[in-house]
Amino acid sequence: MKTRAAILREPNTPWSVEEIELDDPVGGEILVKTLAAGMCHSDEHAHDGTMPAPFPLVGGHEGAGVVQATGPGVTEFEVGDHISCSFIPSCGKCRWCASGQQNLCDLGAHLMEPEMMAGGFRHHSAAGEDLSAFLKLGTFAEHMVVSVDSAIKIASDIPAGPAALVSCGVTTGYGSAVNRAEVTPGDTVVIVGCGGLGHAAVQGAAVAGAKNVVAVDPSEFKQESAMEFGATHRARSMEEATELVGQLTLGVMADSVILTPSVLTGDMIAPAQFLTRKGGTVVATAIAPAMQMDVQLNLFEFAMMNKQLRGCLFGSTAPRKEIPHILSMYQAGQIKLDEMITNTYTLDQVNEGYQDMLDNKNVRGVITFH
Repeated sequence: MKTRAAILREPNTPWSVEEIELDDPVGGEILVKTLAAGMCHSDEHAHDGTMPAPFPLVGGHEGAGVVQATGPGVTEFEVGDHISCSFIPSCGKCRWCASGQQNLCDLGAHLMEPEMMAGGFRHHSAAGEDLSAFLKLGTFAEHMVVSVDSAIKIASDIPAGPAALVSCGVTTGYGSAVNRAEVTPGDTVVIVGCGGLGHAAVQGAAVAGAKNVVAVDPSEFKQESAMEFGATHRARSMEEATELVGQLTLGVMADSVILTPSVLTGDMIAPAQFLTRKGGTVVATAIAPAMQMDVQLNLFEFAMMNKQLRGCLFGSTAPRKEIPHILSMYQAGQIKLDEMITNTYTLDQVNEGYQDMLDNKNVRGVITFH
């Protein structure tokens, strides 16, 4: 079938919205009509070269839609089912899935390979070139063919925008606080970087009962926005936050510091370390340049103060459990998702949407399809 998609052929070039040819799903796959796609910073990481990606590609890895067809032998989904994508697939059979760590599923090792998980390509340009689907999804398209391992069935009455956001950013940020930082009632938590990930981490910390939630971001807009999502205090930098947290805790410092900036760099670890109390936890969630090896850390203080530095992938949780769980909390009014969508865009406005993100105009932009 013919459909339209946003294609990236090489780093640091504009997204190109084109008509493409989409093959039918094979066994283990479904055809989905896309309803909404979140504009996550990870696609910008592919665009600017921070993250190695299999070019040329159809962008997008946050998305929600409706099943239009199923491949041979597919029994997990039926036509008409509503789905939220999971940017890390889960096979349900490997050691990690079997132990409840679906975010570490062995299928994740194949995400940056050009072909689909079932083999071959489903996306082709009008000129016949094979196109990869970013993270095996390619949500920046009117239709997508995805593996059943990358789709999660959700209630049909959940709006498309919120259903797309939990595909990556919300689940990751929320889990950074609840699952990885293990925030408990009365904690002091610092969130560094207040885009989509950071706003979700702020909400996670608030839901978990943190007494002080300090939002750190150089953007005045994002600081103010974070206050509407559960932050109790704000600061422009970690240096400014260090003084503030010292006052709030009488010198004890933060129970946890969660790093959710647009790009995570090695020089951010040391100031986060000194923001953290004895026995506290630093959570590194945001994406860093793939080849970065240098990290600033005071190893003596780190060991002698019994601190922890933890990585966090997809909220350190099982997407098939957490995505429906977060959506149920949204429906109950316990988590704000609609409010995280600052602006919506058409597919043709994808470049404008990412420029707005870079200009700190959005908490999260969403592409909507009709």
